Amino acid sequence: MRKLNPKPNLKKNKNMKRTASAVWNGAIMDGKGTISTQSGVLKDAQYSFATRFENGIGTNPEELLGAAHAGCFSMALSGVFGSQNITPEKISTTATVSIEKEGEGFSITTVHLDVSVKASGLDQAKFEELAAIAKETCPLSKVLKAKITMTAKLGA
Repeated sequence: MRKLNPKPNLKKNKNMKRTASAVWNGAIMDGKGTISTQSGVLKDAQYSFATRFENGIGTNPEELLGAAHAGCFSMALSGVFGSQNITPEKISTTATVSIEKEGEGFSITTVHLDVSVKASGLDQAKFEELAAIAKETCPLSKVLKAKITMTAKLGA
């Protein structure tokens, strides 16, 4: 498969960093936490065991990962389309993140992207080819293979 990679203009910030934070209080089953983002779009958004594994009110890490992946993939697909001089009218993506019990813990086992596009001059075969390229080049698609580093301090 041929790779198409649009080159965004990152002259000012070649190495961008974005931050998000989480605070958790209490035990796993009855504790509660909040999640915030640097942009302020999320500020002290509530999460808990119930919002992750039951039907509680609030968000959870898998939902946030799904939202990020759907957004990232949609932008990547638009970029791939642009490299072919195709301008989509609309790209709609839903990411379904599956978390399953494995051994003593849980693992994210799959992320399924369900995408539909409205664009003229595009047939199904070409759409599938370009969507596959976007899936492989989307930064969030790649993150599941990323090196993870950490700094840990006690007493914070």
